[in-house]
Amino acid sequence: MATYTHGHHASVLRSHSNRTIANSAAYLEAHLTPGATLLDIGAGPGTITLDFASRVAHVTAVEVSEDALDLSRRLAAERGVTDIDFAVQDVHALTFPDASFDITHAHQVLQHVGDPVQALREMRRVTKPGGIVAARDADYAGFIWWPLLPELDEWLDLYRRAARANGGEPDAGRRLRGWARAAGLTDITATASTWCYATPEERVWWGGMWADRIVESALARQLTASGMATDADLHRISDAWRAWAADGDGWYLVPHGEILCRV
Repeated sequence: MATYTHGHHASVLRSHSNRTIANSAAYLEAHLTPGATLLDIGAGPGTITLDFASRVAHVTAVEVSEDALDLSRRLAAERGVTDIDFAVQDVHALTFPDASFDITHAHQVLQHVGDPVQALREMRRVTKPGGIVAARDADYAGFIWWPLLPELDEWLDLYRRAARANGGEPDAGRRLRGWARAAGLTDITATASTWCYATPEERVWWGGMWADRIVESALARQLTASGMATDADLHRISDAWRAWAADGDGWYLVPHGEILCRV
């Protein structure tokens, strides 16, 4: 098992709670039929999960711990959504029977697991014949921004080093097709999509969120405890994120790889 790099600090959840089908699973949308059953692996705060619940017959949401699963449980309770099951699971060894779900989905999960190929094998196993295995992951090495600030280069290097130290692969997006083929999937459609932050409001949200995460989240604790960075380094990087957000020419692109695999 890998260690989850981001953790669940409020600054992290501020980002993850912004995710919906429209901005994070549009490649899968056409396959969300009213009669389908869907397994959502790594449900996180549950915003995509609940979006799925409004489109399909039933959703099963899974996470690696009860604490992580409680995030989506609470959101479902707040919104009065009852057609969701919740389970603590290890994606490397799911306890569901073979051919249990019409769709098996993982968003920003495979970059954080110890063995993404085994995870995809398990996703394939629990998906019904004719069903869909879907995954989308960011590709950190492909992040592009303007203006060029050396502290943001430093941030990206630190993040990628920390993620790999935790057993993950931050440049997962480009690897998804290869991982799927290694897992025995053959009918694979590989695509890409992006998040782009360019308006003043988007820059304040994205830059402010990372300015907080780099000094307050689990990532910050890991970087200082490991000696990869000092508190002063992280605060300097945080200041650069706020400077980027305030720049009228600021622009940021986050690329994602996607795979849609017919079982």
